[in-house]
Amino acid sequence: MAAKDKTVYVCEYCGQDSVRWVGKCPACGKWNTMKEMTLRAEKNTGSSAARAALKAAGATDGRERPRPLNVHEIDADAEPRMDMGDAELNRVLGGGLVPGSLVLLGGEPGIGKSTLVLQTVLRMKGRRVLYVSGEESARQIKLRADRLQTASGGSELLVLCETCLEQVFERIEETQPHLVVMDSIQTMQTESVESSPGSLSQIRECAASLLKYAKGGGVSIILIGHINKEGSLAGPKVLEHIVDTVLQFEGDQHHLYRILRSIKNRFGSTSELGIYEMRHNGLREVTNPSELLLSDNREGLSGIAIACAMEGVRPLMIETQALVSTAAYGTAQRSTTGFENRRLNMLLAVLEKRVGFKLAAKDVFLNIAGGLRVTDPAIDLGVMAAVLSSNGDMPIDSDVCVAGEVGLSGEIRPVSRIEQRIAEAQRLGFRRMILPAHNMNGLNPSQYQIQLIPVRRVVEAVRELFG
Repeated sequence: MAAKDKTVYVCEYCGQDSVRWVGKCPACGKWNTMKEMTLRAEKNTGSSAARAALKAAGATDGRERPRPLNVHEIDADAEPRMDMGDAELNRVLGGGLVPGSLVLLGGEPGIGKSTLVLQTVLRMKGRRVLYVSGEESARQIKLRADRLQTASGGSELLVLCETCLEQVFERIEETQPHLVVMDSIQTMQTESVESSPGSLSQIRECAASLLKYAKGGGVSIILIGHINKEGSLAGPKVLEHIVDTVLQFEGDQHHLYRILRSIKNRFGSTSELGIYEMRHNGLREVTNPSELLLSDNREGLSGIAIACAMEGVRPLMIETQALVSTAAYGTAQRSTTGFENRRLNMLLAVLEKRVGFKLAAKDVFLNIAGGLRVTDPAIDLGVMAAVLSSNGDMPIDSDVCVAGEVGLSGEIRPVSRIEQRIAEAQRLGFRRMILPAHNMNGLNPSQYQIQLIPVRRVVEAVRELFG
């Protein structure tokens, strides 16, 4: 008896499936996110897109099946990497692009995803790249390439404007590229699924077929995707589960800087960060972000504190700005940009309970300069210093920086990689640095040209900053 197609409902936010439609997802709790998807009965030959992927990868039905291996028999050598010609992108990927990997690059419309990928593939040396575009014409891609004014590194860039996945696999078989770029995954469709491009079924089937080709043929694929209104990657979470690496390109279109983050990486760390500057001729790598994130006109201004945060293994000197004013409408407001709002409320409660500052009836606005979103807890002390500086209208000396995590009892907890933080502060010309006392264990202050001020509690830090 032939198997029948099945209909399921999948949450486009978290990927949870259900046999019937429900208004609220039982896994993530989101409303109206369950979308209908048809699971076609699998035949021995698989879908047309899967067959095309196996054919393009050179696989046959009689190929050798993998056998179980003893863990001691597995080769543990490092994966070979493909140099992308971009130091920031190589760092976020974990040292370069792994052959046979499937990478998803997401971001808001117009943020610069296509620009970043196009200027990168133009720089790659001795590589044949197939750029598949379902959104733009070949002429538009040519105009962008001319605008970027990127010196070609010897790469052979082939442009294909196509949305049918089966046709794409045929062209892949003809050209045999080293790297394939799909711009974007939401425009691709396969003949085996009867739904419009960008639907749940199309995205899932196309991604699965591309994964089969990447793993079977050893060719890397970069997928460009959009994000939804909530800031998550558009489409189901199953798309993120399928790919090897998920990169998110973020930033404010009104600012010059763009941030490249790794959300998922099977071949490297997810704590790395890449910073770019948007220019008229493309994106420029920012190799020294601390100097660009610090303003030169903060002398004599209250509400500004410099904190040292870590993004991966890179120390960044971040300007923390705060504005404290009397609540005009009775209910105090708490607004943050680049910092977690609940964390700010906790720090304000510590200031009121442990230090004695009454901030319950005052509005507090916090901003991380440069458009960064900081999650390092070592910035806690910088946030407190900026808030107290604005509350008392007392400027903090421009040659002072801070680093420390604040606990609920008002203690200053130690932070990681303190040597790198101190070296970065010294390199940028700071003369004093307030840091947790516990981090002084094993340190030799005489080897640094910056004065290290250890503190154990928030009260001590306040005394050192404001006397």
